[in-house]
Amino acid sequence: MTDTMLADQPTGSPGTPPALLIDKVVKCYGAIRAVDGVSLAAYPGEFVALLGPNGAGKSTLFQLLSGLFAADDGRIEVMGHDMSRNPVPALAALGIVFQQPTLDLELTVTANLLFHAGLHGMSRAAAKRRIAAELERLGLTERAHDKAAELSGGNRRRVELARALLHDPKLLLMDEPTVGLDPSSRSALLKLMLAMRRERGVAVLWATHLCDEVADADRIIVMHRGKVLADTTPRKLRESQSADTIEEAFLLMTGKGPKPA
Repeated sequence: MTDTMLADQPTGSPGTPPALLIDKVVKCYGAIRAVDGVSLAAYPGEFVALLGPNGAGKSTLFQLLSGLFAADDGRIEVMGHDMSRNPVPALAALGIVFQQPTLDLELTVTANLLFHAGLHGMSRAAAKRRIAAELERLGLTERAHDKAAELSGGNRRRVELARALLHDPKLLLMDEPTVGLDPSSRSALLKLMLAMRRERGVAVLWATHLCDEVADADRIIVMHRGKVLADTTPRKLRESQSADTIEEAFLLMTGKGPKPA
């Protein structure tokens, strides 16, 4: 089945420009095309799940989106700003939660967040107001002066999310954000993000290899071997493969067949 047959119209409001636009992006490492002509969009208030097995190219794509590497070909725009031609406003419009933990464990929660706010040029007074608001929103007010090392894995992820939201981004990149979390913490983080996308009007691109994290997404983008295989809704993804579950459809699309009983 072709990409076009699986593609749906974006769920953004008519005339609404995308928060993220990726157009025929390519990234090669020698003869390996880690990202091979990927095109996709994410709109304000939309939760888009980027689903792919390990090695699909998800992390490489996120490295391009976060400005760590430059694409070999194609175009990336964040809120209309071209990542290659005008990277400063493009990067300023996005927040990132990386796959690997990035908090300084010896600093307090507040100190970690103040450092990040300073990188975005926020005044100390404004930063303190935003930090207090985000910690309250995420249920972390009482942990504000604890060292990051004293927090559970789930609460560390919440601090990283608070950090990503401090400067009020329009696009939030979540790169395998539940790695290392227990099932309860995974579920709580996912529910928080699903609610937040509408509340804040932020576009969320959530990369994962776990099918149980994508059932409530507005759209699922299946990526395999650097290519986009499908860009559709959870229901239509199942229907396209005559599958009962997203996991079964995903395994069929990536050539692994239905999950054994």
